Amino acid sequence: MSVLDVFTQDAFSVLSLTDAINKQPFIPGRAGAVAGWNEQGVATTSIMLEEIEGTLQLVNPTPRGGPGSAYDKDKRAGRILAIPHYQVDDGINADEVQNVRAFGQESAVQTIQEMVNMRMGQHVQLKLDPTLEYQRIGAITGIILNGDGSTLYNLFTEFAVSAQSEVDFNLDAGSSTGAVRTKCTGVVRTIAKALGGAPYSGVYGFCSDAFWDALIANIEVRESYLAQQEASQLRAGVAYETLRFGGITFENYRGGTGTEEATAFIATDKAYFFPVGVPGLFRTVYAPADYVETVNTIGLPRYAKQYPRQDGKGIIMQAQMNALNYCTRPRALVKGKTT
Repeated sequence: MSVLDVFTQDAFSVLSLTDAINKQPFIPGRAGAVAGWNEQGVATTSIMLEEIEGTLQLVNPTPRGGPGSAYDKDKRAGRILAIPHYQVDDGINADEVQNVRAFGQESAVQTIQEMVNMRMGQHVQLKLDPTLEYQRIGAITGIILNGDGSTLYNLFTEFAVSAQSEVDFNLDAGSSTGAVRTKCTGVVRTIAKALGGAPYSGVYGFCSDAFWDALIANIEVRESYLAQQEASQLRAGVAYETLRFGGITFENYRGGTGTEEATAFIATDKAYFFPVGVPGLFRTVYAPADYVETVNTIGLPRYAKQYPRQDGKGIIMQAQMNALNYCTRPRALVKGKTT
């Protein structure tokens, strides 16, 4: 048996390779860790969201024994969202494995399997995982972008609602009059009203570096912490930390792509606020891969496959993700800035 023949072993089947990359250490990033995503696999390549527009109304008194007040029925709206397909292609050439000397067949299989798993793991952690995090940041902001900056989904448009007005925190203003706390209170109230009766455990805000630096330098924020144990945070280096103020947990979000994260996921001078602890607010759905073996099966977070090149000089490998992240109540998302 030649060295390349080991790729016909069960260890390199779609099932085995997929199982291997789904066992790779998964670091979803802060958006994946904080927001609380409800993840599930689906057997289709698109999903239908049904919305019932329920609103609170006051009932006027009517005569006893007479007819009651009549109201319009709740409106139902359905919308279909296609689940995007992300695929990374790679391969192992014959030269890369020809010097793997097999003392026994199992030894060759294990050695090459480690090489395949390592390469697949790199594609997951360096390409697919950041893509998932970027899409989740988009769901938190309400506008999901592609890697080239184009819009995948505008959740406000999809749900036919308007985005909340952007809040200017004006953090550069040197004042301790409570203006920043008032802005925070307004954000919390806006989110609570948008959620209606849905329970939530708090409000979180992802901040850009510039927004965070202005926040911890603000006179009002600093004076609020001077007499507290947390004042040490303001004296020490607090990059990529959290700070609770005005009913909001602020976090200096770290995430981006390129050399030294040159392209940040959070725009300069911006902050994005969202509720946490809301059942079903943030969702992730996984569609099945586009392989014959996976048609009409429940989708998994990742898939992997390998097959021989037509010229016989190596093996082609694929790693793919079919994921869509979205927020079911985009009106509960608030954008902030500092000027």
